[in-house]
Amino acid sequence: MTAFDFTTTRSIINQAGGIKRLPEVCERLGFKRPLIVTDPGIVSVGLLDRVKESLDGTGLNYSIYNDIVADPPVETIMECLDVARENDADGVIGFGGGSSMDAAKLVALLLKSGEKLDDIYGVGNAKGERLPLILIPTTAGTGSEVTAVAIVTTGPSTKMGVVAPQLFPDVALLDAELTLGLPPIVTAATGVDAMVHAIEAYTSLIQKNPYSDMLAIKALELLSQNLKPVIADGKNLEARQNMLLGACLAGQAFANAPVAAVHALAYPLGARYHIPHGTSNALLLPHVLRFNASAAASQYAELAPICFDNVPSGSDESKAAWFADQLEQLSLDVGLPPRMRDAGVLVNDLDLLAEEAMLQTRLLKNNPRPVEQADARAIYEAAF
Repeated sequence: MTAFDFTTTRSIINQAGGIKRLPEVCERLGFKRPLIVTDPGIVSVGLLDRVKESLDGTGLNYSIYNDIVADPPVETIMECLDVARENDADGVIGFGGGSSMDAAKLVALLLKSGEKLDDIYGVGNAKGERLPLILIPTTAGTGSEVTAVAIVTTGPSTKMGVVAPQLFPDVALLDAELTLGLPPIVTAATGVDAMVHAIEAYTSLIQKNPYSDMLAIKALELLSQNLKPVIADGKNLEARQNMLLGACLAGQAFANAPVAAVHALAYPLGARYHIPHGTSNALLLPHVLRFNASAAASQYAELAPICFDNVPSGSDESKAAWFADQLEQLSLDVGLPPRMRDAGVLVNDLDLLAEEAMLQTRLLKNNPRPVEQADARAIYEAAF
């Protein structure tokens, strides 16, 4: 067996209504002046009130930064960092989707370490310590609460990642009551996003290991069994909690066996067209799987019965092709756009998108089949 390291978030609380335990978690970590990092949408639907209600009367002198935007740019991270400094924050609570949690990770690190953001992009370049950190997801998709990655938008169509073990939080709190108000389209996109995390972790070329495989399989079981039910009934608390746990397990899997070409090709769609990350992944997933089948058909054949019933008999190649078809149909069934053009992508941009995708070397090296620029262009064309 190939040697591997496996790391993850120190503590995970999986409990509907668990937000009520936030004061005890803060006390355990020694918080006195936490900064809550979130976004305007969380405020507008009243979810932030749940956090405030939990903390009010505890003696904690918390402050709030609620201007995180999707795929946060450098300027937003710096503004949030300034608010943390102004309030002398001694801990950070990331509350929301992946963007809020990613921003919280970076602020917790930069505030304590004193490092500059420009100096820590890439893998293992952050050297300093971070402040105590709690992450509370309000969508079942990104898995950011259990990953050591934070993504920042650095230009009109470019993103950079910070990858460092310091970005694992002290505590991830999974409370499905916080996801009950998610619109079906957001539930769908984030749910498929989590499935992509698990699928790509299972086929990751370099760091695939028994722990990541086990987590990916259980994640896919939970996600595939609960995605349609939670779309049909957004108040189904059990299904919501299963989706949150599935997304978390998928996050643990890909934090140790990193994602690959689906994400590499999805990033330019998000940066250039501001297509939600989960939707970008869903648009590309079946087409990347078909491209990868010559190298990963046996693995896709193993995953097919985890996700879907009535897998046809036959070769691994035929099962892998069926698996890709079923995933494509699943995206349609849960209301996601069928083609890139339906999400606003322009055909004249396909060459540029392929060029930009090739910059994602951190991800592409994990793909089971090498991807050249011409391959990326062909995948985009197939998805268009």
